[in-house]
Amino acid sequence: MTSDQTCVVLRGRLRALMEAGFDVIVVSSPGHWLTSVAETEGVSVVPIPMRRAVSPWRDAIAFFRLCRLIARLRPEITDFSTPKCGLLGTIAAWLMRVPRRVYTLRGLRLESSHGLERWVLWWAERISCWCSNVVLCNSLSLKDAAIVCGIAPAEKLVVLGRGSTSGVDTERFSPGESDVRKQFGIPVDTPVVGFVGRITGHKGIPELMEAFHEVQRRRPGCWLLLTGWFDRSEDALDERLRREIESHPRVLVTGSVDDPPPYYRAMDVFVLPTHREGFPNAALEAAACGLPVITTCATGARNAVIDGETGYLIPVRSSAAIAEAILRLISDEGLRKKLGRGARAWAVEHYERRNVLKRVVGFYRLLLTPEWKIEMEGMRVRATSANPADFGEVGDVG
Repeated sequence: MTSDQTCVVLRGRLRALMEAGFDVIVVSSPGHWLTSVAETEGVSVVPIPMRRAVSPWRDAIAFFRLCRLIARLRPEITDFSTPKCGLLGTIAAWLMRVPRRVYTLRGLRLESSHGLERWVLWWAERISCWCSNVVLCNSLSLKDAAIVCGIAPAEKLVVLGRGSTSGVDTERFSPGESDVRKQFGIPVDTPVVGFVGRITGHKGIPELMEAFHEVQRRRPGCWLLLTGWFDRSEDALDERLRREIESHPRVLVTGSVDDPPPYYRAMDVFVLPTHREGFPNAALEAAACGLPVITTCATGARNAVIDGETGYLIPVRSSAAIAEAILRLISDEGLRKKLGRGARAWAVEHYERRNVLKRVVGFYRLLLTPEWKIEMEGMRVRATSANPADFGEVGDVG
């Protein structure tokens, strides 16, 4: 991956592969999360500095290092993701003749880009897909978007089950007690609207703040709990909005937390007003904790909610829709609990971590068989008419 932050979503997945007998090496820019994943997952790591933005000289150095690493390791499988590392890594793997090359599509940044940037990102994605044997999409709607954008032919695109990187640990993320409200001085009977993730523009934070002003006007006692950090990436918030958030008496920003379940349990409603996703892990975690989830109809995000059963799907960039959905839920405890129960049941049924990781391990094992291309084509055909149970460990591949 380009940034070490992406390592966070691989927890569980890496350990499962190690326990299945794979020798796993993780490559990303150096940082806290890369070091952490080495310690918690037991994998080897190789730090290679990479920047998200275009930087010809640094990109050339990173590319050379990737080529040298692949030549030394001679891996059976490479799996690169995120636009910059995906581009450099898949080209390097193709040049080094790695026999099985996977490009994992975790989202389409080009969907929220315009002009020259969008054109550059489109070509980067297209080349990454061309250099790969398989493009592993993180959700069904992401696969559809990839086809519509024309970055890869449909026969290269694969989704494991219903998507998700590693599923959710439904025992750890579950309803229960929390001391977070006491820690921050929030009364027990006060509505709390929650968000978990990077606090950036494309996560919909500007719209969420606008919506919260309206919610506060109609329900003055409400709190907004932002469990995350101000990311200084290309979609960082402007300084004015950041100061507004930091100075608001009813908005709490926690920074990065090591143990998120108690923060979910302190919330009444979870909101992810994102502009684009691959598949949002935070929405799964919130659902597993028994929270109704409000998210947008954006790519990836719309696969994380069953509208009206586990939460609500709303239009992208609509602060009015966010406010109305929040007010509906915090004003009706019965509805809130009903959707929360539905969310928990749905997460347990379809995204329990052990089942998702079985499909992941099965996918990589399949790649090691001599007939893997034939087998994958067969699964694509069967996925149009058969039950998911017919696909064994790999799950239904669409």
